[in-house]
Amino acid sequence: MQVSINVNGEQRSHEVEDRTLLVHYLRDDCGLTGTNIGCDTTSCGACTVLLDGESVKSCTVLAAQADGHQVTTIEGLADGEELHPMQRAFQQKHGLQCGFCTPGMVMASVSLVEENPNPTEADVRAGLEGNLCRCTGYHNIVEAVLTAAKEKQGAAE
Repeated sequence: MQVSINVNGEQRSHEVEDRTLLVHYLRDDCGLTGTNIGCDTTSCGACTVLLDGESVKSCTVLAAQADGHQVTTIEGLADGEELHPMQRAFQQKHGLQCGFCTPGMVMASVSLVEENPNPTEADVRAGLEGNLCRCTGYHNIVEAVLTAAKEKQGAAE
C-alpha cells in the first residue's frame, strides 16, 4: 500500500507492506535511524516519536495508521544546528550514558512538557515510566526534563 506521511516537516511517500511498523518505515524507508528498535513489544520506549504532537511508541503503530499524519523524530527536533531545549537539557544535565534510550526519552519528555508545562519530579517519573534506561538511575534524566520545562516557562513569559 502507498503511505504519505509528513516526517519532520517533509512529505514522504512510499510503498509499504500493510504490516510495516512505523519504526521500520522511519528507519528503513526514510533512513532516519535515530529512532531505535529496542524490543518490538512496547516495553522499552526507545522507538518513541511524536505522532501529531503526541508521543507514541512507533513499534506499536503501523505505517498505514500514520498515513496522512505528521511524525516528528529525534532528527526533526533541532532547528538546524540549534538543539531543542530538551536536547540541550539532556546534554547539560548528563541525562544519558550509552545513548540508546536517549532519542525515545527526549521525545517522550517533549510530549510530557507540552502536556504538563510545570511538572514536578513525581510527574516526570510517572510520565516517563514507559521508557527504560538500562544505564542510569534516572536522576539526571529527571533533572534534564525539569530544566527544560523551566526554560520553556521562562521563554513563555
